[in-house]
Amino acid sequence: MVKEIHLRRQSIEMTILRDLSMLWSLLHILILFMMLYRSRYSRRKTVMLTGISMGLVILVNMAGLVRYGAEVMGKVFIMTCTLPSLLFFWFISKDRNGRFFFTFCMADTVALWVISATNVADYFWGNQQYVLMFIGRLVLFPLLEWVAVRYIRKPYMELQEAVPDGWGIFAGMTALYYILLVVMGNFPVLVTARKQEMPAFLLVLVLMPMTYAVIFMSLYRQLLLYQKQQAERTLQEQKNTLEAQLESQRNIRKMKHDMKGHTVTLSGLLAAGQIVEAQTYLKGLEESMDTLLGQYCANPYINAVFVHYIGKLEKMGAVCRMDLQIGDEALPHMELCQILSNELENACDALRGLPADRREVSVLMKYNRVYLLMCIQNQCRNDLYVERGTIPPTDKEGHDHGFGLVTVKEAAERLGGNMVCHAENGSFVLEVMIPIRSFQVTREGGKVL
Repeated sequence: MVKEIHLRRQSIEMTILRDLSMLWSLLHILILFMMLYRSRYSRRKTVMLTGISMGLVILVNMAGLVRYGAEVMGKVFIMTCTLPSLLFFWFISKDRNGRFFFTFCMADTVALWVISATNVADYFWGNQQYVLMFIGRLVLFPLLEWVAVRYIRKPYMELQEAVPDGWGIFAGMTALYYILLVVMGNFPVLVTARKQEMPAFLLVLVLMPMTYAVIFMSLYRQLLLYQKQQAERTLQEQKNTLEAQLESQRNIRKMKHDMKGHTVTLSGLLAAGQIVEAQTYLKGLEESMDTLLGQYCANPYINAVFVHYIGKLEKMGAVCRMDLQIGDEALPHMELCQILSNELENACDALRGLPADRREVSVLMKYNRVYLLMCIQNQCRNDLYVERGTIPPTDKEGHDHGFGLVTVKEAAERLGGNMVCHAENGSFVLEVMIPIRSFQVTREGGKVL
């Protein structure tokens, strides 16, 4: 009788360890995914929605685990946990493409790998007492999260911004591993009851980390390429600005050289009492100075960008329409010059392949007490269609607007603003809206007001 009570107590304790380890695993699957994906909502709203929705999913699975056991729940895990989680995170995710599916499958697969590995370890060395399994999960999940925070999260977020293609293939590979682990581990019964299939299951457990290593090496190479392109882009922007400034200096030196002649002419007109003629001459001289100096706006940095690119566009025979409602206000010139340089460069590339009668560019900059608006419109290929809110793909030859628009978007977001673009019927439009308060910086502590 005592032995029977002891065995029953031991069975209850084992069941509690099993259930606690599964609850621990479910919570950390959720944490792993939330570390790596990008939500469309604020952090507070994301946490609230996730807590409510995933709390219900966890409760359902734990109830099923207590009622039906691990073997039954292992067979329906995809329906009771994976699919509801997929649908929920799809709803609140910022990305709804291969990036999302890869992140979701990766988090789920890595967590399932830990679950499977600890199950196998408990089978071989723990005599299926669940103690080794519980300790393994207790240690491995926090370790994975530390590695993710310390080494993976930041570059992975950069990768999601920088790398537009290839995510679907990677997502397919991770989904395949997930299916393999689920099927091989649970059907028709738990793999621990199918000793003849254990070597194949162990092989899958070994190959999966190696596959992820290859995937991340590939993604890392793409990140390095993106960073190189960004560095080259920034260098070109600096070169263009410098060239514009040098051109302005050459024009100033030329004007100084010609000023003596202009002075003699004006003195002669005034000496002869020809006041009207002298005024006319001065007006013409003023217009000539504006042309030579390229005075488009009072901000010297932004003006230098316009000097370079308007000159470049005019050499192509393009019609440039300017509406610059800005003065000498203290503007964040680094980001604004970055935005203007990238889009005007894209406009030059787009117009280069068009007939002369379609080479048109319109630029609007409007500054008031509430916001700074930038709108650049240029003609483009008739077959180019870009849905509002998306970024077009980059042409290898640089003829589309995709190249550099990621930089524009990042620059706008650093200023607390946003960027939208669209293309339809042979016209490409870029709009950047930046709240004034976001770049008004106080010198006391350097904090944004």
